[in-house]
Amino acid sequence: MNIDQLIQTIALAAIPVLFAITLHEAAHGYVARYFGDMTAYQQGRISLNPVRHIDPVGTILLPVLTLWMGGILFGWAKPVPVNFAALRNPKKDMLWVALAGPASNLFMAFCWAAIAKIALAFPGNYYAVPLVEMAKIGININVVLMVLNLLPLPPLDGGRIAVSMLPHRQAYQLAKIEPYGMFILIFLAVTPVLWWILKPFMGVVYFIIRSVFGL
Repeated sequence: MNIDQLIQTIALAAIPVLFAITLHEAAHGYVARYFGDMTAYQQGRISLNPVRHIDPVGTILLPVLTLWMGGILFGWAKPVPVNFAALRNPKKDMLWVALAGPASNLFMAFCWAAIAKIALAFPGNYYAVPLVEMAKIGININVVLMVLNLLPLPPLDGGRIAVSMLPHRQAYQLAKIEPYGMFILIFLAVTPVLWWILKPFMGVVYFIIRSVFGL
């Protein structure tokens, strides 16, 4: 990808990427507050203001690099602080706090699909083509983030969901992986393995979106 194409792609991707990453984190904080943990609220992290959630590497540098290299577009924001011990029922409520992030990404993927559907209905409109391209990026980044975060690997959301659902003994054993979880994920990411894992699940989500919106 040359520099002109990269700049054009960044201009189209900026809004979808920022919303996908920051709303994911804000959703965690909102649900945590609902179940009794005020940590994120007290730190001002339950906000739709992207500035409060931006991580220079995960929110800016990594998405730009993946766009430039043509790989899977993904990134992260500053994790919203959650004190699971402050939840009214920590093990049970952890499920809903963790699920909130991927659920927000699924919702946003559907929203971008609806925008694409509307834009395609007016092909002669000057804004239709760039809007469709932006919507495609919005669908892709949200599907990737949703499926990636549902992997049952702590500290990903899927790992916390698994810890919440497993019996105490098995949950404790899985939770012990958390300090090494990101290293495992990075290893998978620099090999084809992560793509092999994500691809079939992403395909299911894309099929559902195409079926619902006729794209």
